[in-house]
Amino acid sequence: MSEEDIRWQQRLHNFNKAMLHLEEALKIEHPDLVQKAGIIQFFEMSFELAWKLLKDFLEEQGFQDVKSPRTAIKKAFEVGLIQNGHDWMDLLVDRNLTAHTYDEEKATEMEALIEQKYFPIMKALRIHFNQKII
Repeated sequence: MSEEDIRWQQRLHNFNKAMLHLEEALKIEHPDLVQKAGIIQFFEMSFELAWKLLKDFLEEQGFQDVKSPRTAIKKAFEVGLIQNGHDWMDLLVDRNLTAHTYDEEKATEMEALIEQKYFPIMKALRIHFNQKII
């Protein structure tokens, strides 16, 4: 097996680690601003690895035009790798906003969205792909 053949598996390994960090961070009760910033950072890393995992897997399956997060998410939804395509698109939009979030109110809103909406869908992706390598 060449390195290219297992690229998505290597990406999955890193995605698993990032998601564990995010999961631990989300257990913090009443996080302060610095802790919220950490949660947002773990979310950003997890999402970056999630869409690249989708891209790598789709490319291995022969799909060519999945070079951006948007195209990878759309194709993954189309072929049934992910559910809730609209939620994934919301995640992409909000992830792009987090890079420009500097106030505590927005950080609090994002922390709630991450915990209630985005972490569960990324966790479902994680479970789905971990079952592929068993």
